Amino acid sequence: MKKLISQTLVAFGLLITPTFAASFGPLVSPEQLNAAVGDAAPFIIDIRATDKEGASLFEKGHIAGSVNAPYGLFRGPKENPGQLVTEDHLEKVLGDIGADKNRATVVAYQGADISDFGAAARVYWTLKMAGFTDISILNGGIDTWTQQGLPLETGAVVLKPTSVDISFSDRWLANRDEILKIVGGEEKARLVDARPEEFWKGEKKHPAAARPGTLPQSEYFVHSSWFDNKPVIADAAKAKEIAAKAGFKNGEELVSFCNTGHWAATNWFALSELAGLDNVKLYPESMVGYSNAGHELANTPGLFKTLIKQVTGG
Repeated sequence: MKKLISQTLVAFGLLITPTFAASFGPLVSPEQLNAAVGDAAPFIIDIRATDKEGASLFEKGHIAGSVNAPYGLFRGPKENPGQLVTEDHLEKVLGDIGADKNRATVVAYQGADISDFGAAARVYWTLKMAGFTDISILNGGIDTWTQQGLPLETGAVVLKPTSVDISFSDRWLANRDEILKIVGGEEKARLVDARPEEFWKGEKKHPAAARPGTLPQSEYFVHSSWFDNKPVIADAAKAKEIAAKAGFKNGEELVSFCNTGHWAATNWFALSELAGLDNVKLYPESMVGYSNAGHELANTPGLFKTLIKQVTGG
C-alpha cells in the first residue's frame, strides 16, 4: 500500500524526492523495523563478520535491504583495538557501503549475548561522533529478529557507494589528555569503569593491556546492569530508573571506559541515549591504551594476587 501511494504521488508530480523513515529513537524493535518498508525503510548496517568456519554471517542470512560492514572496520589495530579510527578511514568504510548522514540508519548485530550489544553501541557512538543524527540499534539483534519469526535473505548484495564527509565531534569523546587532566585534578568528571568487578579490582586484565588495574579515582558500574538476563537492553524508562538509583545525574560529566571501549560503549549508550543524561563521554582506547602508555593505575596490587593464583592453582 505504501509503495502504491508513493508511486501515485510521483505520477502526479507531488512527490519529487523519497522521504526516509522517521526516527525510531535510539532503539528499534524487530517489529518496528520489519514494518518500515519502501520509502520509509532506513539504511541498515549489519556489523557481523564471520562464523567459526570463516563463512560470512551476513551472506548466510540478513535483513532485506541491509548492507554489511563488520565491526572490525570501526575498531583500531590489534595492539589498541579501542582506538578511534581516522576520519578518512571511516569516510571510506561508510562511502563504500552507501551510507548517508541524512538518512535514518539502523545498526544490526548478532545479539548472541549481553556483551555483544557493546559492538552495536560502539558503532552507534562512532556514527554519532561522525555527524549522523538519526541512528537506532536493533534491540536484541538478528537473533531476536529470527526468534520472532521474521524473514532473512541470503547471499551477497550489490552496494551503491556514496560520498560521506566525516568530521568528528568531541562532544561525546574523552581522549587521553582529558583523562590525565581528570586524574590530575585539573578537570572534574566521574570516571566509570564498565568492566566486571575483577577487572576494576586488578584481579584480571585484557590480554593487550600492559598490566591490570583501573583509572585512579574511578568507580565501577558493570555494563550488564542495563540488561535483565537477556540480550535485550532496558528501555528509556527503565534506564532512567537504573541511572537514578546508581546516582548518575545531569550536571556532572561522566566518562565511561573499559578495556577497549566496547563494554564502555554500552554504559555510554544507556546513560546518554536512553537515560538522557546530558554530559556523557566515552574514552575509546580505555585501559589498554592507557596502561600501554605507561600511566599510573589504581588497584594494581591485584597483579600479585593473580600471580599467586597462577602459581598455586588457587
